[in-house]
Amino acid sequence: MDYYKIGQRIRKYRKACNLSQEQLAEKVGISTTHLSHIETGNTKLSLPVFVNIAEALSVQTDELLYETLNNKAAVKQEILECFDSCSAQEMYILNDIIKATKTSLDKYI
Repeated sequence: MDYYKIGQRIRKYRKACNLSQEQLAEKVGISTTHLSHIETGNTKLSLPVFVNIAEALSVQTDELLYETLNNKAAVKQEILECFDSCSAQEMYILNDIIKATKTSLDKYI
C-alpha cells in the first residue's frame, strides 16, 4: 500500500473542499501534525481515521485508495490552479477551448 499516494489524494480532496489541514484535522478528531504526516505519507493511518477522513471529505474510501476519474471536485481544483498562472487573454482562450470541447463531446458521446 502506497501511503504517500493515499496522502496526496487526501490532500487533493481536502483542497478541493477548501479545507485547511487544521479544519480537516478538527473534523476528523486528530492533530494537525498527524494529518500533515498522513498527507506526506510519513505515517500509516488507522482504519477508523481513514474512514473518518473519507466521511469528512464526502468521498468513498476507494477514491482515496485508488486513482479514480470520479473526482469532479479535485479535477475542478486542478483546472482552477491552471488558470491561476494565466493572463486574462489566456483565460479567455482556454474558456473558448473548453466550451468547444464540451460542445463536441455532447454531440458525439
